[in-house]
Amino acid sequence: MLRNVVALAALLASTPLVAAPTTSLALDAKTFGKRESAWSVEISPSGNKVVMLTGGPAGSTIVKVYDLAAGTAKAVLGSRDAKESLDWCDFANEQKLICRYSGISREGEALIPFGRHMLVSIDGSGMKPLGQKASDKDKGLRQFDGRVLDWLPQDGNAVLMARQYLAEEGTTGTNVARTTSGLAVDRIELDTMDSKTLENPRDAISDYMSDGQGNVRLAVFDDDYAGNLTGKTRYKYRKAGSHDWLPLGEYNSLNGDGIYPVAIEAQSDSALILRKTNGRDALFRMALDGSGATSPVASDQHVDINGIVRVGHGRKVIGYTFTDEMNRVVYFDQNYAKLATALGKALPKLPLIHFSGSSADEQKLLIFAGADTQPGTYMLLNRQTKKMDELVVVRPELEGRPLATVKSVTYAAADGTKIPAYLTIPAGSSGRNMPAVVLPHGGPSSRDEWGFDWLPQFLAARGYIVVQPQYRGSSGYGEDFLNGNAFRNWRAAMSDISDSARYLAKEGIADPNRIAIVGWSYGGYAALQSAAIEPSLYKAAVAIAPVTDLAQLKKDAEHYTNAKLVAAEIGTGPHVTEGSPVKIAANIQVPVLLFHGDLDINVDVGHSERMNSALKRAGKNVQYTRYPNLDHQLDDSNARADMLMKIGTALEAAIGN
Repeated sequence: MLRNVVALAALLASTPLVAAPTTSLALDAKTFGKRESAWSVEISPSGNKVVMLTGGPAGSTIVKVYDLAAGTAKAVLGSRDAKESLDWCDFANEQKLICRYSGISREGEALIPFGRHMLVSIDGSGMKPLGQKASDKDKGLRQFDGRVLDWLPQDGNAVLMARQYLAEEGTTGTNVARTTSGLAVDRIELDTMDSKTLENPRDAISDYMSDGQGNVRLAVFDDDYAGNLTGKTRYKYRKAGSHDWLPLGEYNSLNGDGIYPVAIEAQSDSALILRKTNGRDALFRMALDGSGATSPVASDQHVDINGIVRVGHGRKVIGYTFTDEMNRVVYFDQNYAKLATALGKALPKLPLIHFSGSSADEQKLLIFAGADTQPGTYMLLNRQTKKMDELVVVRPELEGRPLATVKSVTYAAADGTKIPAYLTIPAGSSGRNMPAVVLPHGGPSSRDEWGFDWLPQFLAARGYIVVQPQYRGSSGYGEDFLNGNAFRNWRAAMSDISDSARYLAKEGIADPNRIAIVGWSYGGYAALQSAAIEPSLYKAAVAIAPVTDLAQLKKDAEHYTNAKLVAAEIGTGPHVTEGSPVKIAANIQVPVLLFHGDLDINVDVGHSERMNSALKRAGKNVQYTRYPNLDHQLDDSNARADMLMKIGTALEAAIGN
């Protein structure tokens, strides 16, 4: 279970760069399609136990608890398949875990996501729900039971939970119906499951923040009390020791204006907030003493500040993050800053180093380290003995196999704008005149980051140069680069994406006659739309869970709380029809592959169904695979292996390898 990291580092340092071994498509599809062996890794208060989620058969998930002192491991929980997934588990104390599971149920034609929290002993016994007890007289549907607001590290036998309450229908006889509804804050005793309400249920409040020390200091108020999201929220705070709510500020998610609190910092009695400065998100401290005093913490002239870094159950804030060519952390805490520098020197081949958790005394630290060619390893550092041991490798099946390096590049768009991108180059290749794949990210207001990514690594393993353009509409580069959004301004996004293919050809990196486009979610939309408006640029298009009809995307949201947000994001006008691949499917001249899960809550499976029909009516070459009982992520090893096998086969036929 434990291996010394010094030996691992020596092995990495001595591994030569060699050509990728000749492997079959079937083996690569299975290897890269397999889910990770470990994620959501957490450490106990003593530092002597670790819990993690690990991929089981197909889409199932298993919870494992490791007793590091005893050298034992035990599987304590498991999901049956991908329909109900375990999201995370963490130690409430040394003997009890809190785990969250979620899923998607079908109510008529609507897909309804749900989530629940459970308390369970570390041996898997005594499972109990943490949410409000359900009743057959509940008014409405109980989707989510709430969230753990504060782990109360000084206590160890209780948690604060922001708990969702439902009122009941009227009853007769001696029964008394519950009349309150909304979000409350309860203190839950873990030994007895007794609870005490600290904040009464209120429909107007959608979330709370605590200071990590058991004090509720901030409340989030929605503008629409009926539960329909408008993108506009108001924040109120409390002074230390007070029960009165005072206005803090507002935020509009549609344009990013206002303040966005990311944490309450007990030590400084302040809120850490993000706020636009010179068109980019910057980090500030805002005093919670009534003065309203605000002081700058961090900003960057090129990119947004992403957020803050926290460690331990008290959620101590130790730094902030931003992403330029790669994800970077700047530490407030000088002890962690010095330690991060030392770890960087000790693990030069693993520059992506994160403090993932700590024991209560912060003497045992859980560390994740990875790189573009290293999927990642979780390690345990004992600060007293200065010994670091490997706990688990994220993808053991890839150990010892040369993987593709990822390089940050920029290229000029048609109007001269500099567009950042990542270039993944197959191990041992010349990097010249090769078949290539353009791989735009989803979102659209998202971005790729430097590091290991299983999909571009699979494509590189099959011999393809991969470019991942951060087209206009990508987040993280400031307000101007966001360009509104890439649905309303899809033409600029598609132009930037196509220019990445032209860049590869112009620089002699790719053979211009052997370029394909592959994408997931908005990236799938981009693959189809690009193939339709640039019918001679690409030789094949692969779309995974794609949006295909912008008007339908608005209609799909009508029965959900985000209907107004989706409608505002897409807008109205000619761009809605002109920017819908299903409307111009006849323009596509190349083979198309479509993949979609039929429990996709992000993009309804009907988008791929209609695109498949439109392409067939137009006499086009299309292959469509619908995966039953899977959501947007297709989080199932068998499904992913099947998908990669079909993608590999299609690309070999279209652009070789």
